[in-house]
Amino acid sequence: MENGHYQERIRGIYGYISENLYLNRPDIEIKGEKFNSALLFGLLTGLNGGKELIVGEPGLGKTTSAEYVGSILYRYPLGVIWGSEVSGHPEQTEEKIIGRPHLGELNKGREVVVWTNFAQIPVKIVDEINRLPETKQSMILNGVDRGNWEYLNEILINDEYCLFATANYQDRGTNTIIAPLIDRFDILVESRHPGPNIAFTIGKEAKLNHPLRHPQYEKELHQILRGNKSYEEKMAMAEEICDLFGKYMKENLGLEGLNKEERREIKEEMLNIDFDLDANAFVRMILAELSFCHKYGQKRSVEVCEEGCHYTGYLCHHIKNCASNRLPISIRNYSQALAWFLEDDEVDLEHVRMVIPYTLAHRIQWRDSYISKKEGEGRNDPFQIYLAKEATEETFQRYNEQREYLVEALSLACRAFVGEEITPLDGDHPIYEEIKKDIGAKDEKSF
Repeated sequence: MENGHYQERIRGIYGYISENLYLNRPDIEIKGEKFNSALLFGLLTGLNGGKELIVGEPGLGKTTSAEYVGSILYRYPLGVIWGSEVSGHPEQTEEKIIGRPHLGELNKGREVVVWTNFAQIPVKIVDEINRLPETKQSMILNGVDRGNWEYLNEILINDEYCLFATANYQDRGTNTIIAPLIDRFDILVESRHPGPNIAFTIGKEAKLNHPLRHPQYEKELHQILRGNKSYEEKMAMAEEICDLFGKYMKENLGLEGLNKEERREIKEEMLNIDFDLDANAFVRMILAELSFCHKYGQKRSVEVCEEGCHYTGYLCHHIKNCASNRLPISIRNYSQALAWFLEDDEVDLEHVRMVIPYTLAHRIQWRDSYISKKEGEGRNDPFQIYLAKEATEETFQRYNEQREYLVEALSLACRAFVGEEITPLDGDHPIYEEIKKDIGAKDEKSF
């Protein structure tokens, strides 16, 4: 495909991190290539400005993988990334996360906010987010969702950012991540144990002087971020230091990060990749199963699907909640990013089948009956991701059985929306009922 030819550079970053910093085993395969899911999706998150939740056991590289990706892609020395992270713990405060009053100006009777490094720089990492009490998780909702950070009467809006959050598996010190916050994450991945041989090598090759550290540039960036200039001026000054660190990485490590304009160009290239017919239809099919309810009109977490429903065999019967409108956005963004990375001209079924489970795993609340049916099965993935993969493949089988009929139904629906008098097709799947609803709603508006 014709583009800025950045993919080779990104593959170089993937290779360097994988071979030198975040040693790992590949755990996914697409288009005949094997990748480590945590590292691959971490890079895609950094490239498309996404939000990623990384789960796993303590000490398996959840935070460090995000630090390496953010440092290289955005060309911030590692010390600045470290100094900008937010730690999840019960006593965490808004002043540590977002900003605090400027005491000198406050004594003069003026309200001026000193923004944290976390709120300012584009690479945002929250370590052990599930150790934040539920009442304090709401402090970061708008910032996580839109990059809007508010304190006192001031607001800071990030024009670009990506977010990584880590979470250990549940123990006595963790809390449930509230539903509005969990839904704001585009993707869930697990940072896995690399196996005893690689783990032994990690300990053997631990380095005192990290290659992504640069004390001089770190000091200069910290001074800029603590300065009194406007946020826009500080980011422009910081980009100049990032340019210098980018040159340092290229000369000493053979790595090329991305400047702000290059990141913008890559996002534009991703957005210009279209979904092919099958990918488009399959995503609509799975969204229908995740939002449809025959009796109550749509899935709602406060209403229980009864036994004996005609649609018992579909995902709508196995889940408690309705898929939010953020889900298709996550599927689209990461499918386009994956297709871009693999240099494919269109998003196809392989891309969406790979991406969907990781966008679903943290968002779906499964019914106990479905969990009990699946929990004893052998698997290599954590249970959340395993269930999402199983659900995706079940739906894919149904898609293969109904493909031609479904594509025709969607084609007729498109014709109806441009004004043709069309009778929608009947079919044994929620998508056909949803098409009828859409056409019916259009006809009502015409009156």
